[in-house]
Amino acid sequence: MSEPRLTNLKQYLQRLGFDAPPAPTLETLRLLQLRHTGAFPFENLSTLSGEPVLIDLPSIERKVLNGARGGYCYELNNLFLALLLELGFDARGISGRVVMNQPEGSWTARTHRLSLVTIDDVRYITDVGFGGMVPTAPLLFDTDAEQSTPHEPYRIEVQADGYMLRARVAGEWRPMYLFDLQRQEDIDYTLGNWYVSTHPDSPFAQRLMVARTGDGWRRTLNNGSFAIHRIGAESERREVTDVDELIELLEREFGLRLPHQPGARLALARLIQPV
Repeated sequence: MSEPRLTNLKQYLQRLGFDAPPAPTLETLRLLQLRHTGAFPFENLSTLSGEPVLIDLPSIERKVLNGARGGYCYELNNLFLALLLELGFDARGISGRVVMNQPEGSWTARTHRLSLVTIDDVRYITDVGFGGMVPTAPLLFDTDAEQSTPHEPYRIEVQADGYMLRARVAGEWRPMYLFDLQRQEDIDYTLGNWYVSTHPDSPFAQRLMVARTGDGWRRTLNNGSFAIHRIGAESERREVTDVDELIELLEREFGLRLPHQPGARLALARLIQPV
């Protein structure tokens, strides 16, 4: 079965600053990953508004490229993999278990999608859909050395059952996600997406999560808590308790338009009500 094709490659590349398809090199991959995390925000507005999260390629293209929206890993990393394949990269989807903010040694559901890319026989992981701690550069897979990115340093640690991605935050190596190289099919991502978007225990169904990167900064929004994290500086934080202000902030700081679902505004209002 052939891979699904992008229907608007030119528009996608233009959003990432390319007038013509670039060569499938490591430098291209670095530029694509960095620009992608700035151009297409991580967000879960659909799961909160009751809108189904469709992860077939045409639906993702309509939402992300044409709908002033972003998405989460099953959308953004699916779209990004299609782009890499279109450009001639040797790439495939893999998956992992998010353990960020979990006790060390936690074993969570397999609900994260990312990609493995091989360039000149060297393997890298690439990820444009991991929220506020998304790596902003591809990471060499076959090394446990510290790796710098335009943002935090990362490293990949070999474990008994796979690999752990860690990031150095505030001087400590914090766990991000466990992953392995097991072959994944569409049905595996369909199951993970269904759990993430509909299960009452899923964090994506319980709180607003939005993130975007830029030159030396990360912006994050968790319910009404908005923060700008600057590399090597104190974070700026503020609370948003008015739904109109929140909707305006989503557009101004993240380039996001609220879904047309009738429940979207109400869902946001509920999340930011002072307890």
